[in-house]
Amino acid sequence: MNTVLEHIKQTPNKIDFNDIITAICHYYHYQPTRFTNGNVDNMIINQAGTNEGSCKIFAFAQLHQLSKDETLACFGAFYRHDVLEHPQENDHQNIRQFMLSGWDGITFDRYPLTLKTTI
Repeated sequence: MNTVLEHIKQTPNKIDFNDIITAICHYYHYQPTRFTNGNVDNMIINQAGTNEGSCKIFAFAQLHQLSKDETLACFGAFYRHDVLEHPQENDHQNIRQFMLSGWDGITFDRYPLTLKTTI
């Protein structure tokens, strides 16, 4: 896990979303849970079992106290290409909302990740 975290901090522009998800699945058990993203006026409500990639990334980043920018980097090309290169679009709403609200906007009904005791 230290290698993954080091990669996020040192080369954020080379992060691949699938590599982060693979690492999360390797080290953690995932339990789908409802989570919200945003403030009262502009909140995205993600029901349990939906937007699971975002749920996993946000939970992982929160657990490891990643900064807003480090968290966004974990979304890889979805963030760098789909969102940053097309700011006028409305896809990837969880990423776009997190850019605005940051960690203040993320709330889980229950924490979705637990460390695997045997790897």
